Amino acid sequence: MPRPSAAPPVSRTIAANRFKLGTVRAGFALGSRLLPERTVRRAGQLFATPFASSRQRALSAPHDQAMRQGEIIIRNERIATYTWGDPARQPYVLVVHGWSSFGLRYQLWVSHLRALGYAVIAFDQPGHGLSSGRYCTLPDFVDTTNELGRCYGPAALGIGHSLGAAALVLAQDQAWQARQLILLAPAADMVAAGDRFIRLVHLGPHLRAPFFAWHEHYTGAHPQDLQVHRHLPALGQRGLIVHDLDDRDVPWEEGERCARHWPTARLLTTQGLGHHRVVDAPEVIEAALAFLRGEDVGERVIGSPNLPLGM
Repeated sequence: MPRPSAAPPVSRTIAANRFKLGTVRAGFALGSRLLPERTVRRAGQLFATPFASSRQRALSAPHDQAMRQGEIIIRNERIATYTWGDPARQPYVLVVHGWSSFGLRYQLWVSHLRALGYAVIAFDQPGHGLSSGRYCTLPDFVDTTNELGRCYGPAALGIGHSLGAAALVLAQDQAWQARQLILLAPAADMVAAGDRFIRLVHLGPHLRAPFFAWHEHYTGAHPQDLQVHRHLPALGQRGLIVHDLDDRDVPWEEGERCARHWPTARLLTTQGLGHHRVVDAPEVIEAALAFLRGEDVGERVIGSPNLPLGM
């Protein structure tokens, strides 16, 4: 009798991840009943821990010979930086990666931006890629983005994906500014993100308030203050938001909400790209280049800002 063939690597990886998630869920479900305080602390730490794949992918990412790799120290962490061109002499673009990603994720954008005369700066957030650190939160994303931007002065353009898009908006409240912004699948609502995490790991619903209290104590920021739509009405920059209808990680409604609260932004809706492929899909890059040429891309969304989500 022929021996059954081994499962392909992708299938084995999916099975292993499902097993890990099932184990995590069982632990949180049990801990929510027996050890609530310890379980909340463990959930908070997990919420603030980037996936190890961020470092693995950064190490294996191809390096462009025109890129200069360096590092700067921000809040006692070594932040890995990647630079193309001369941001001291050219208008520059600051790109901000998303959760558990890394700066070189944007490499497909670089040649297009360089052709338009921009220098480009990417970096790895704390606990991500080649940067030091273990834990990272949205306030860390904001602080690092703001401090790195201040090192180079005002940017001609900021591009951010997911949590990086949220950080890019929140950093505009501070001493650093970008003249234009492109937000890819922006994670607009830290409260909603926390609720998605609570459901994912099966943390007991009665621990929702303690979980958010732990986050506020750890970061010094109330989760509602990290809701991006509260900060958008004050932005005067021209902006483009790109969000996919099939995004399973951050719902399209969060991108729509950003567009509704941001008077000078437009929303480009895609379909079939999901949350991650929207970062470097050729049609998204081309739409961004059209935006930079001054063309109208996407739709101007007009609706009541009182609506929490959706049109």
